[in-house]
Amino acid sequence: MTKAHMHTQATVVASYVDGDRLWDRLMALARFGALPGGGVNRQALSSEEIAARAEIVRWAEAIGLVPSTDAAANLFLRLPGRDDSLPPVLVGSHIDSQPTGGKFDGAYGFLAGIEVVEAIRSAGIQPRRSIDVVAWMNEEGSRFAPGMMGSAVFSGARQLVDIYPLKDAAGVPVQAALEQVLAAKPSLPLRPFGWKPHAFFEAHIEQGPVLELERKTMGVVSGIQGKRTFRVEVVGEENHAGTSPRGVRRDALVAAVNIVQALQNALWDKDDIVRFTVGMFTVSPNAPSVVAARVTFSIDLRHPDATTLTRLGDRVAPLCQEHRLRCEVNVRELLHDPPLEFPQHIRDKLMRISNALGISNMEIASGAGHDARYLHYICPTAMIFIPCKAGISHNEAESIQKEHATAGARVLAEAVLDLTNAE
Repeated sequence: MTKAHMHTQATVVASYVDGDRLWDRLMALARFGALPGGGVNRQALSSEEIAARAEIVRWAEAIGLVPSTDAAANLFLRLPGRDDSLPPVLVGSHIDSQPTGGKFDGAYGFLAGIEVVEAIRSAGIQPRRSIDVVAWMNEEGSRFAPGMMGSAVFSGARQLVDIYPLKDAAGVPVQAALEQVLAAKPSLPLRPFGWKPHAFFEAHIEQGPVLELERKTMGVVSGIQGKRTFRVEVVGEENHAGTSPRGVRRDALVAAVNIVQALQNALWDKDDIVRFTVGMFTVSPNAPSVVAARVTFSIDLRHPDATTLTRLGDRVAPLCQEHRLRCEVNVRELLHDPPLEFPQHIRDKLMRISNALGISNMEIASGAGHDARYLHYICPTAMIFIPCKAGISHNEAESIQKEHATAGARVLAEAVLDLTNAE
């Protein structure tokens, strides 16, 4: 195949991608849960997300997409194909955010999916397979833990009944929040679980500095590092700060700090490959003159090697017991996702398309978890990254360039169209 022919083949719909339209939608979606500092607080199943979903459904219907949902409140927008009996190609990400998140995490991949189907429609093409643009429920896990809840239930990795009782900090269970979201749009058809897509594509901001440092416009994601998460509860005893001597205290805060320090010392490696984080730390009763009776904290442990992740994760509970001082400690594992590698043939396809479009690229591993993790186990799955400024994410300062967003959507459009017409 000549280079000129490759270029023609690889630009069937890319030229119909409208970067201004994509950017305008990003800014419009950012108004739902907007924060004064320019970020977004649009947590899973919240009133802000309900309002955003309603607006998205209006956009979808205006451009001829058919919206639907499922019992996990995953939102699907379908561009019907010529043969609706074939499994569809899915493209998307999520629209929920961290409490002080940015405008682009998740939102970019979802809205790039909408731009892909807009481009295909503008080109006058009806694909062989249907295309579903999808927003997965609760990717972030900030309000309800663990994250990637909707994609996990969709893929069969979790059951709906198992996530129903999980509660947020205010005591609201997932089931009640789901019912509220679904009731807000009762006209949406409810899809069953258990069907398998033909393929899934997820575009995302990198959430790291590599693409920017390497001056590349797009990253083809090789895979996702493994992750284990834990919830640790340290139980001591309330006592008077002024009258209780050290010898009788069962100070849950002191014990928890001792445990965290021990974990930090034991799990970090000199090569700086391990990712160990205690991101949530709750003290009770949290009063200045009372010895802490209870501390709950989170552990987020990640590594690209499955054996190492298992070995390190298996040390967590024994280390907590060993360093609990005079308190009791309970360790509960919430998640154990091994590392994974995306299919080489789709990664190669994305590279070929990117090269044909003249978009600089490189292969890159994902340090963060994404919904693509769970889709990977039920259908061919791929991800692309675009740069974000200084690698900053989960932060109001999160920032991307419109040109990069457009380039990513152009590659995505060609790849999605190619797979919709595949056998």
